[in-house]
Amino acid sequence: MTAFSLRTFGFPEVHADGRPIKLALRKGLALLVYLGEAKGVVAREIMATLLWPETPRETGLARLRRLLHRVELTLGQSVFETDRTSLRWSPDVELKLDSHLFEEACDRGAFEQACLIYRGDFLAGFAPEDCPEFDDWAFFRREALRGRLMHALERLVQDKNAAGEHFAATVHAHRLVELDPLSEVYGRHLIRSLLLAGDRSTAERQHAALTQRLRDELGVAPEAETEALMTPASAPHAVPMTRYVKGDGVHLAYQTYGSGPLDMLVMPGFVSHVERAWEHPASRTFLSSLMKLGRLIVFDRRGIGLSDRVGSAPGIDVTAADIGTVLRALDARRVVLFGASECGPACIKFAVDEPRRVAGLILFGALAKGCWSQDYPYALRASQYDAWSKQLVAQWGGPVGIETFAPSLANDPQARAWWAGLLRAASSPGGISAVLEAFRDADVRHLLPEISVPTLVLHRRGDQAVRIAAGRDIASRIKGAEFVELDGNDHWFFAGDQRPVLEAIDGLMKRIS
Repeated sequence: MTAFSLRTFGFPEVHADGRPIKLALRKGLALLVYLGEAKGVVAREIMATLLWPETPRETGLARLRRLLHRVELTLGQSVFETDRTSLRWSPDVELKLDSHLFEEACDRGAFEQACLIYRGDFLAGFAPEDCPEFDDWAFFRREALRGRLMHALERLVQDKNAAGEHFAATVHAHRLVELDPLSEVYGRHLIRSLLLAGDRSTAERQHAALTQRLRDELGVAPEAETEALMTPASAPHAVPMTRYVKGDGVHLAYQTYGSGPLDMLVMPGFVSHVERAWEHPASRTFLSSLMKLGRLIVFDRRGIGLSDRVGSAPGIDVTAADIGTVLRALDARRVVLFGASECGPACIKFAVDEPRRVAGLILFGALAKGCWSQDYPYALRASQYDAWSKQLVAQWGGPVGIETFAPSLANDPQARAWWAGLLRAASSPGGISAVLEAFRDADVRHLLPEISVPTLVLHRRGDQAVRIAAGRDIASRIKGAEFVELDGNDHWFFAGDQRPVLEAIDGLMKRIS
């Protein structure tokens, strides 16, 4: 039996026993790639609709039958297994897809091999004629694979520098900058790696180029951390490193900053990125202020940011377990948990399960249940939630949702660019869709009466993402909880006026300590 391979990175290609096969049928290529990606049975009607969306059902099915025949004639053998309602690549055919090989390499931590396999974006430059649904599918798949590439490259930069292989780190950092030239985090990766490699002149050129891009595209100057890298007395090693701990087979990325009598673990919401969180001035200012109150701990839950991408959404129980994994790795003392928005429920779960390890609980803009029910009118109905989630996913990679999450920053070009870049780096459209779906079904109301640690609930009156009534409901169910209503309409804790937020947190920390 002939061994077939599909190259999907770049314009698709078909090979048989290592020899290229010219398939002059764009919809034939689309058919082969889609079935290969599916790894199983696909309904004939779905395939026909993807390839001929405007065609009557029977006509589309007839065209599909003819296409299957023409493809097999070109390939020189029968490669499909079909019945009256479905089709797939025959299980008797040896088939390899470079996209699958790439993901398998990422899954086992073979990041160098993965980056070699990724020769270009998924199906770059390819689109069958008049197939908008296929194009949408290809877009989301492309973004998912691109996100995994960026994650792999960041891991390689960190690992190579840690091993003293600084020149190799610069190669991977260069590729990151090419993927997202407006990211100061990626720019700093490259500049820092060049400095560690002893190539100061190239580092200076890269710094100048980054400065020019930021000025031309965003109208902003480089951040203080970027400028500090070029100070002769600056030591690249002094920049806090992202570290990893393995729990339940998954590597979790975390960082720690500062010191103090208490630890504070911050979980910001449905997306995070431990390095990009420091890239926006307001976020950096807020987190720096928390450092004055104790040792700050930030981490990316599984599937998000720099932590390992996984095949399932990180639910509340799993995220709570990941909190414990990170705290054990740090030999953390009693910790204050800061759970914002969708991360509130996981912090609630951990505070109930591990009360001896939790000194206090802070919930900001959080809600206890993902969607509306008759006894919980504070959230979106499931249909509304799904429509919102679909819109968010459809616009992934741009500054989607910033008008709702942070109205005070919505017209700031630097904030918009930062948020768009964070989304791309933190997850893919498909990955975040699973995360949002899992949260929609979450419900921790039954845990709230069991919370026994000092609790502070903060919520802005005009929050457009989570109604303040949801915050009031949480506070009313927790014995002794302090509820603070804040002015403003920003959902992000660092947007808007930070002073009353920090004052309330400082008050709780003083009572605990």
